[in-house]
Amino acid sequence: MYTKRIFPVRGVLKWTRRHIFLFFILATIPVLLFDIIGLKWLHLPWLPLGVLGTAVAFIVSFKNNASYDRLWEARKIWGGIVNTSRSWTIMVKDFITNTHASSKLSENELQSIKRELVHRHVAWLTALRYMLREDKPWEMHLKEKRSRREFKETHYRICEDEIPIEDVIKGYISEEEYKEIFAKGNKASQLLGVQSRRLKELMSDGLIEDFRHMEMANVLVEFYTLQGKSERIKNFPYPRQFATLNYMFVWVFIILLPFGIMQEFESIGEHIVGDLVNHVSHTSTLHRIQEFIAHHFVWFSIPFSALLAWVFHTMEVIGENTENPFEGGPNDIPITDMSRGIEIDIRQLIDDTDIPEPYVWKNDIVM
Repeated sequence: MYTKRIFPVRGVLKWTRRHIFLFFILATIPVLLFDIIGLKWLHLPWLPLGVLGTAVAFIVSFKNNASYDRLWEARKIWGGIVNTSRSWTIMVKDFITNTHASSKLSENELQSIKRELVHRHVAWLTALRYMLREDKPWEMHLKEKRSRREFKETHYRICEDEIPIEDVIKGYISEEEYKEIFAKGNKASQLLGVQSRRLKELMSDGLIEDFRHMEMANVLVEFYTLQGKSERIKNFPYPRQFATLNYMFVWVFIILLPFGIMQEFESIGEHIVGDLVNHVSHTSTLHRIQEFIAHHFVWFSIPFSALLAWVFHTMEVIGENTENPFEGGPNDIPITDMSRGIEIDIRQLIDDTDIPEPYVWKNDIVM
């Protein structure tokens, strides 16, 4: 997630520079054939091309809206995880008491149980974010792009790629739980299962009375729900048929665009030539320069074609880079930073020790 008010223009141009060069090449080739080779028939009427451009604009807008909806839903889900984590911690702090216990525990023993439950929740957060950062087949085409790799190496870091999950999660759960969790598939789900089992044991010991146990179990159900919603976004991509056709239509428009603009700029040049006939002096340097420009005014279509192609293509790429909000891109939901923020918050609620510091990010990109 980029945190500054405006994304640097320089960064956008650097991100799209290879395509900008390609757009200039695609716009130059038709003009060379039209003006230098003399293929004056090599143009398209602007009206049908304008209709195509309008249709492509609607398609790009549809994709961008759908991609933004996926991003915003992911942010709401993790906002729910933040709030529910605090609720869980408050329940752990206040519901676990000696009031109905068959054998009274010391304050240190109660604190140890509370710390165990909160640390296991941090382990769940860790397992969930690592699972959401895993590569999916439909995400690889973006991650393997040279521009993405270069930008990642110089501008931001992904903690999940640097430190294995085993090293991170080991400090939050016991050795027995560690072996149990990593012997199975969905580690986040297994951790919630262990958490539920532990609540049942605490209720049997009288440390949690029945009603409070039910309330805490409901919170675990909510965590399962939020995890499932995250998995739904992660495991179901933006439909490939829409993404593929959108990509094809944008490139059809970009390729045909110079052929429609050339004739318009040629007409402007002819109009300028007609106006130059009325000049008093036809031998002045200024007149000759204007006459030369007018005869070759079609070359001004190149930067305009490249500009329009850049706008359409960049909007399509923005939607493409937004549709998977957990893949580890610079515009994704900052689940790593949010997880650390939750950990600090809930561990402070139970007066825990050795609380980690917030992550330090670079270039205003929070992951």
